[in-house]
Amino acid sequence: QVQLVESGGGSVEAGGSLTLSCAASGYIGTGYCMAWFRQAPGKEREGVAAIGPGGFSTTYADSVKGRFTFSLDNAKNTLYLQMNSLKPEDTAMYYCAARREAFGRWCWPLSTRANDYDYWGRGTQLTVSS
Repeated sequence: QVQLVESGGGSVEAGGSLTLSCAASGYIGTGYCMAWFRQAPGKEREGVAAIGPGGFSTTYADSVKGRFTFSLDNAKNTLYLQMNSLKPEDTAMYYCAARREAFGRWCWPLSTRANDYDYWGRGTQLTVSS
């Protein structure tokens, strides 16, 4: 079982940058697909980005495309979400999630649907002020 712990959240002004981290308890370099989600108060959980096994392929929600970068450090078993040009509407609790690839539950195509992921962190809060 994979345990995920997010960190790096905080408060930043609009236009600023921040990097979130997600440390995994086990090896997630291959055989797992991972994703970042966010949830603002009163809103549904939204898929932000997903990454395939080994970190070689990514997909992003239109709302963050070109501003956020999802990466995986295999040696550190850590996921990163580099966020640039932050906007107040990016304010939310950010969660990382993972799913082990299995027959019939392939990682392809990459998914940003919450129901497709089995392991979740507890989240880290990002607040962007205008």
